[in-house]
Amino acid sequence: MDLKTETFHQEIESAMKSYDRHIVCLFKTPDECLEAIERLMLKSIKAYENRAEGMRHGIALDKEITIMLSQSDREKPFCAIYFNLHSPYGREDGGRNIVDSNSEIESNLSD
Repeated sequence: MDLKTETFHQEIESAMKSYDRHIVCLFKTPDECLEAIERLMLKSIKAYENRAEGMRHGIALDKEITIMLSQSDREKPFCAIYFNLHSPYGREDGGRNIVDSNSEIESNLSD
């Protein structure tokens, strides 16, 4: 089967609906997200088509999106599109965005 981005149109459309409905704070606009998904889809297709003997997946990712194509019993591989969610309150950021509201109130009162 000749794999192209259009082969996975339904999966991309479903991912974009989820993005529009559920994702609030990613660094991509919906248009940028669609461009990234299409770019990553091409990379995952290339990885899938050039995978080593015995390997079952082709994966492509950036900071916000992961696409995985997996070998299946059908001609068309399974396609999974994940949004790598991030919280500004996570340990990676050291909690720098968390403000102790009590200390902020106290400092405002002493001014």
